[in-house]
Amino acid sequence: MLRFTKIFLIFILGLVMTQQNALALESVEIPATSTHKYSVIWLHGLGADGHDFENIVPELHLIDSSSIKFIFPHAPIQKITVNHGAEMRAWYDILKMNDLNREVDVKGIQNSATLIHTLIQKEIDNGIPSKNILLVGFSQGGVLALHAGLRFNRPLAGIIALSAYLPTLDSLKTERAEANNHTPIFMSHGIIDSVVAIETGKAAFDGLKAMGYTIQWHDYVMEHSLCVEEIEQIAGFVNTVLK
Repeated sequence: MLRFTKIFLIFILGLVMTQQNALALESVEIPATSTHKYSVIWLHGLGADGHDFENIVPELHLIDSSSIKFIFPHAPIQKITVNHGAEMRAWYDILKMNDLNREVDVKGIQNSATLIHTLIQKEIDNGIPSKNILLVGFSQGGVLALHAGLRFNRPLAGIIALSAYLPTLDSLKTERAEANNHTPIFMSHGIIDSVVAIETGKAAFDGLKAMGYTIQWHDYVMEHSLCVEEIEQIAGFVNTVLK
């Protein structure tokens, strides 16, 4: 009987570890080169991967860059309905879309938010205070940065959403975490963005501002991308919140 109990416990432990591994995201990481004080988690957009923004780190010229660990997770691979079911890395499925409206898989956003929360918690468990963790995202990644960050139960350093929108804005009114009610938010968008219309990004900004969040808006004459001026202002924001 004792042997059976031991085998059963090992089996259960194996299941738990398997579930924990299933929740882990593979990531590209750039470690801090001195004492690790801060962590930046940067989420890519639809169809890209963690390498997409890896090269932006030296372009930021951050004041305390040697103390910052950068984490660029790879989104899970899944079929995207609006792309004729093609498989690619994505934080959630897009079911329908036109210029100003998108029907998205909200459950998929919630599942990915759980993955991001797990990633944040891993940094906390490694000794980094939540207030020293910055969440950044581009396009779909920006959606996740806002959705997951504003629902996380411990205060973050800040949230950056680039060329993004927020399809879960209405549910945030009842799901928001008090811990991040005053977390600074940086939003930016290209005026001639033909992928994610600037109107959708501005609507997210207006909605978050109306809810009392500390948020700033920037726009640039660019497409669905980043520009030099934007990178400079992102760096200024990072230098402000990671200190």
